[in-house]
Amino acid sequence: MVTNYEGDNIEFKDELPLLPIRDLVIYPFMILPLFVGREASIKAVDHAINHTDRLILLSSQKDIVAEHPEPSEIFELGTVAMIMRMRKLPDGRIKILVQGLSKARIMDYSQQDPYFITKIAKVEDMDVEQENVATNALMRTIKELLEKVIQMGRVLSPDILMVLEDITDPGRLADLVASNLNLHVSEAQVILETLDPIERLHRISEILNRELEILSMQQKIKHAAKGEMSKTQKEYFLREQIKAIKSELGDEGSSEPEDEFAEFRKKIKEAHMPEEVEKETLKQLTRLEKMHPDSSESTITRTYLEWMSDLPWGVSSEEHIDLDASLEILDEDHFDLMKIKERILEHLAVRQLKGKNMKGPILCFQGPPGVGKTSLGKSIARATGREFVRISLGGLKDEAEIRGHRRTYVGAMPGRFIQAMKQAKTNNPVVLLDEIDKLSSDYKGDPSAALLEVLDPEQNVEFRDHYLNVPFDLSNVMFIATSNMLENIPGPLRDRMEIINLSGYTREEKVEISKRYIIPKQMDENGITNDHVEFTDEGVASVIEHYTSEAGLRNLERRIGALCRKVAMKIAKGDMSKTHIVKDTVFKYLGPPIYTRDDHKEADEVGVSTGLAWTSHGGEVLYIETTKMKGRGLTLTGQLGDVMKESAQTAIGYIRSRAEYLGIDEAMFETQEFHVHLPAGATPKDGPSAGITLATALVSLCTGVPVSKDVAMTGEITLTGKVLPIGGLKEKALAAMRMGIGTIVIPWKNKKDLEDIPAEFRKKLNFIAVKTIDEVLDIALVDWKEYKKEQHKRDYVAQKPVKKDSDLPPVAA
Repeated sequence: MVTNYEGDNIEFKDELPLLPIRDLVIYPFMILPLFVGREASIKAVDHAINHTDRLILLSSQKDIVAEHPEPSEIFELGTVAMIMRMRKLPDGRIKILVQGLSKARIMDYSQQDPYFITKIAKVEDMDVEQENVATNALMRTIKELLEKVIQMGRVLSPDILMVLEDITDPGRLADLVASNLNLHVSEAQVILETLDPIERLHRISEILNRELEILSMQQKIKHAAKGEMSKTQKEYFLREQIKAIKSELGDEGSSEPEDEFAEFRKKIKEAHMPEEVEKETLKQLTRLEKMHPDSSESTITRTYLEWMSDLPWGVSSEEHIDLDASLEILDEDHFDLMKIKERILEHLAVRQLKGKNMKGPILCFQGPPGVGKTSLGKSIARATGREFVRISLGGLKDEAEIRGHRRTYVGAMPGRFIQAMKQAKTNNPVVLLDEIDKLSSDYKGDPSAALLEVLDPEQNVEFRDHYLNVPFDLSNVMFIATSNMLENIPGPLRDRMEIINLSGYTREEKVEISKRYIIPKQMDENGITNDHVEFTDEGVASVIEHYTSEAGLRNLERRIGALCRKVAMKIAKGDMSKTHIVKDTVFKYLGPPIYTRDDHKEADEVGVSTGLAWTSHGGEVLYIETTKMKGRGLTLTGQLGDVMKESAQTAIGYIRSRAEYLGIDEAMFETQEFHVHLPAGATPKDGPSAGITLATALVSLCTGVPVSKDVAMTGEITLTGKVLPIGGLKEKALAAMRMGIGTIVIPWKNKKDLEDIPAEFRKKLNFIAVKTIDEVLDIALVDWKEYKKEQHKRDYVAQKPVKKDSDLPPVAA
């Protein structure tokens, strides 16, 4: 800082813009740069340059962290300064060079927004006799004290002593010394507000004497410890310095922790770590004590110790396993799903008997989105009294997300499982591994391989995270996984889990779930009550039938939420009449139906068969269309995968080999081109379950016999006409029910899967198990048996020999 001794007779307007400054107090006649970043402050500077001859009032904030200080948070006494230079910086801030001119007091605020404009009054120092002997002696003492402070190691401006020699005014001397001592804002403000120059000098003298005592104590500690100090004792020396300074300043009773390392030791002892882990943690703490606090390694070690002391090494939730109470909780949260609830209760029963020694399989809930997989995990946690933590594995590619990063750089973190332990604050939570089938791998490693160690009860007793580098016991954790598609889970990982299938819900189940769970939840979220709206079964069923086509419930919940919002808007407009959600109301509020019976086959058609497919979102009804034209060969469209293409070729091969039996002219295959198409061409389709559907459509096309609109089928075909089993039967059956199809043809070997389908499903659907494609044709093709009889008659007539005249018996003349 430089002092500019211009004239004392400084005149300025009584209304100036105000620039609040944070951790600094500016004195008159001091020149220094300021960085201005706040929008209001930048506008105040612009006002000063354009309207007040570059003059501005600088006053300090009482709270330096306040971003938008109120008038009550700004000191009344400040300094009028002139903006000598201004430069805009690339980051949007501005840099100004200011010179303090005179003290001024804020009398009132004439403007507070968007920046402060204040009415001020100039403040003069009290007159003193400059040639007074006592004053001169005091000024000389201050100069000598400042020189001693510099000699004892306090870093100040090198030319300050030269500047002090030319100063004869006691007030300016006090201001110059105060501005160079880097005082706290409150202490510096007291000096600014002291209008008696002699009193200001006395305050400066007290501050310099205090500074000399601190520096002297530092020298004493340094000389006392110099003989004993080694390289490993540097941190101890620095701590002793801090203690000595605090002792001299009288800060022993401070509320802040006296020793950060003592706090760490206390937390480590209270964490109940295993002996090996505690030994390693204390070793890292000893290393930290010897490091420079500003080094990057110190930051890494401190973060590591925070993680180690915060992990629940010995903290467990008290587990309460009451099977009856658990069933009540499961029934409260979920409708039906009896087999799944029974399996969960079996798991809890075994856990109750085995306790911590249980090493059973990991439960994996598999099914389409929206069927309640994640919420089942929450219910299990609530039933057992454990904490619940969800880990989303979708799109996870980096193995370090599982095992943690090595502690080699700032920002390294433990893996997801150690983070989950810290979040749960217990070492036995329920951890839900959500979307375990969405794991992927790249050059950074294979996360699914790392999960094997986590989920294996033989290995996770000593799970070693790369960041911690010490074993952590995960054997008390109850792991539950969720998945949409089992095919995407690697075999070894799937082998660690027991798959529990959640296939989806029928229309009746969705109606009941809506009444029990979805409607009350959406009414509460949208601020309406039973006095405002009544949902009828007819209305809910209409939403399900015409606006959703899914195995789960998410889209249904969105549609019911939309209805609730319509009712809320009606009420907000002042119409308090009760709304009854019936079929017509649903159409009025949600618009034209998205799914109608027009989407279904309305009549028996030649060359068009109905198949059933499985997707990650549940079952789907698939129509296969075929046609023929002049040409030769087989054309497949509709984005068919390799498996379905081979199924179509196999079906053609079977039909050609059995052409005579099926009543088909084999010459047709040499003169006709067959085109097979699956609608919704933008959607890829593949899978081993469309063989008999393709074959039925092609036989219908070649014979002209229509396929029944009320029959859907699923199964793969071999070249000899056998029907092979398929998967996802329940999901496919649900899809057929949604489309109003009554008869489903399934492979004979899938009869055992009918046990998994609830009895009410089997009552509504007619399942017919078949072994060969001939049985399929008898069921699916309309009047196929009559066609076969008629065809065989024609073949018999065609093959019967015609008698020649010579073969006739002679006729008597």
